[in-house]
Amino acid sequence: MAATATNPDVMREEKQRVARNSVVVAIFITLFKFVIGFASGSLGILSEALHSSLDLVASVVTFFSVRVSDKPADADHTYGHGKIENFSAFVETALLLGTCVWIVYEAIERLFFHTVEIEPSVWAVVVMGSSIVLDYGRSRALKRVADKYNSQALQADALHFATDIWSSSVVIAGLFFVWAGRHYHVAWLAKADPISALCVAAIVVWISWRMARQTLDALLDAAPSGIRNEIIAQIGHVSGVLQVERVRIRKAGSRYFVDVSIGLDRNVTFQASDRVVGDVRQRIHLLLGDADVMVNAVPRETLKESTFDRIRAAALRNNLMVHDISVQDIDGQIHVELHVELDENMLLIAAHDRVTALEADIRDHVPEIASILTHIESEPATVETSDAILRDAALEARIKAIGESFPDVVDVHEIILKRVREHLFLSCHVTMQDHLPLSRVHDVQTAIEMKLQREAPQLFRVLIHPEPQTDNRR
Repeated sequence: MAATATNPDVMREEKQRVARNSVVVAIFITLFKFVIGFASGSLGILSEALHSSLDLVASVVTFFSVRVSDKPADADHTYGHGKIENFSAFVETALLLGTCVWIVYEAIERLFFHTVEIEPSVWAVVVMGSSIVLDYGRSRALKRVADKYNSQALQADALHFATDIWSSSVVIAGLFFVWAGRHYHVAWLAKADPISALCVAAIVVWISWRMARQTLDALLDAAPSGIRNEIIAQIGHVSGVLQVERVRIRKAGSRYFVDVSIGLDRNVTFQASDRVVGDVRQRIHLLLGDADVMVNAVPRETLKESTFDRIRAAALRNNLMVHDISVQDIDGQIHVELHVELDENMLLIAAHDRVTALEADIRDHVPEIASILTHIESEPATVETSDAILRDAALEARIKAIGESFPDVVDVHEIILKRVREHLFLSCHVTMQDHLPLSRVHDVQTAIEMKLQREAPQLFRVLIHPEPQTDNRR
């Protein structure tokens, strides 16, 4: 189903070469059939000659269509030129149907209104046999390249010439029955030639109908049968996709264009969303080869979302960063406290308006909340310059002792003191037991920070990095 990934120049050369060879063979077969058809007077051979002349026209149209269809997209053809292949197949269908009208008309005339003497000859059999051999060779060559590059124009040509094999066989059978009728004096067998011509027409109608459906579907952007369900099934295997909301497919020449909308958890990050979109695109490429794939990720609420998740989702909608969310149930009523980070250069009135809008959004989407208290924090907009890394052995020993006084703390290390804008900043690593839940780790960190700032008030800011005990043994 998927086109083979290959060098575009190699693909163009191979498609044009097989189409060019088909034109050359069509010229030879058409001339040969016309010469023998007029010489023998066989309607079956003449109908095949006319059929082959239209095959020649179709081959020429196919040759030029594959030359144009593989040109890259430009400003006037943003989806490329692939539709020319579909139009080429449509032209072939119209030509085949025109052939049928003439063959059926002439066959009915010979069957019911006037008789034409047929002269079966060895040359008639030779020309039709040669046609079968040549049609077999080029139909196989066309089909091989058509399947390799998913080319509808070449597929139409291959199918066209494959049916010529059967129609030529029918004509040979008609000539044989005419000869047998004369040899064994069976008068009604003289009608075998126009009957064989009608059989040729029936074969042409059948192939025309198949081609008509394919070309009209492509020209009207009908989704190829079954592919939509296959795409949905493939996307269903991608982790993170909640649902497939829309799949639109169109085909231009050998290339598919796929437009997909998928539902994702609205709380996932841009990086996570991009990963899922990439996985979806890869799945479709595995199915449809070098398809042009557009994936639109739509944020969706999930049933498993907690109050915290819905608050964070409201913050993301308002392009705000929140942390330290606290949700309390007091006498059956939900009260929320949270911290919001805003640009340190923003004026208070503007900051308050942003926070008010956020609180209104939260209440709209989490109506069970009774009250919201928001703490506004300034988010640094400039890089702070530290005057120096300080060394104070006495203070460091005191910090270490305070930290290690907590039973869950194994040790305190990597103590760093910095002076920033006349303030003293402390950062340190604290090793704790591996099995502690994060809630307990956070409580211990907060308690250490409070005790340090109480017993060493010169510390303006304290940052503690927790580490598991096992990690420090590696």
